[in-house]
Amino acid sequence: MIAAFRLISLTAAALALSACVSLLPDAEPSQLYRLDAQIESSATATTAAPTFGLVLPSTGFARAASGDRILTITGNEVAYVAGARWVAPASDLFQEAVERAFDANAGPARLVTRGEMRNAESVLRLDMRRFEVVYDRGQDAAPLVVVRLRATLVDRADRTLISEQVFEAQVRARDNRVSAIVAAFDEGTGQVLTQLVDWSNRTGAPRD
Repeated sequence: MIAAFRLISLTAAALALSACVSLLPDAEPSQLYRLDAQIESSATATTAAPTFGLVLPSTGFARAASGDRILTITGNEVAYVAGARWVAPASDLFQEAVERAFDANAGPARLVTRGEMRNAESVLRLDMRRFEVVYDRGQDAAPLVVVRLRATLVDRADRTLISEQVFEAQVRARDNRVSAIVAAFDEGTGQVLTQLVDWSNRTGAPRD
């Protein structure tokens, strides 16, 4: 993926001139889509462990995928799906999905509000490395949606690293339509958030 984003920087001028590159699947002009990711039951298992607070700064996001356009990769070519957009920047939609995931979590990890920061034991930093559609079988075939997230837990008191982990989901869309691709984003994001919440519950508890 590093090479792909280097390509983005090298071809930024060309992309600016061409604006959105039209790719299959077709969609109605200005069609908007939400991100409705749901965490799986494994992340909502009830636990008797004491709750603890996590501070969640804004998620870092790969620049090419952070806006409201749906990023696609075909070999060495980078483009956006024409006529289809996220209802808000993808970075904002993902941040909201993370907050919903922890709200639904019955484990000990809890996100704290700004006014409750003094009660937080750790800082949870998130960096979205890939949030994209990969046409690995050609532009006419159902593509692969890739969601890759790097998470870091840092002790809030002394700033020491507690743990870090990369979570990734790859979901094949059912067919080459925007609605199917968005459904794959929902599924992939849900898988990553399930892993994130489970990991946070296990590793984020205060240390003795």
